[in-house]
Amino acid sequence: MTTLMNQEAKKCLADVPEDHVFWCCDGRTMRNMQELAEALNTMTDEVFACHANQQKNDFSTWVGDTIRDDALAADLRQAFSRSAAAVIVTQRVTALSDSLKPAKKAPRKKPSTGPSRKKKV
Repeated sequence: MTTLMNQEAKKCLADVPEDHVFWCCDGRTMRNMQELAEALNTMTDEVFACHANQQKNDFSTWVGDTIRDDALAADLRQAFSRSAAAVIVTQRVTALSDSLKPAKKAPRKKPSTGPSRKKKV
C-alpha cells in the first residue's frame, strides 16, 4: 500500500512530457506541480485571471488531465484567487513530498546501566 502511494506521489510530482507543459499567457511554462506552485506565487492576479475565471480554470484542467491529481484539480476549481490557488498547490506539493520521506524511527531505549532493582519477596 505504501509503495503504491509512493508511486502515485512520485508520478504527481514528476515532470510532464514536453508536449504537455502548461503554457502561461505571460510566456512562462510549467512542467510539474512544484513549478505550478512557484508560478502561482509569483504571477500577477491579471495573469491568473487569464487562466482561471468564471468560464474556465486552465490550472485545474491541466492538473486533472495531465498530472492526473484529481483531488488537487477539484480543490483548484474552488480557488477563486491566485493566492488561494497558490496555497492549495503549495500544500499539496508539501504533502506529497513529505509522503516520500522515510518515516523516522523512534529512538531505542538504552539498557539501564544503574544497579539492578529486583523486587524483594
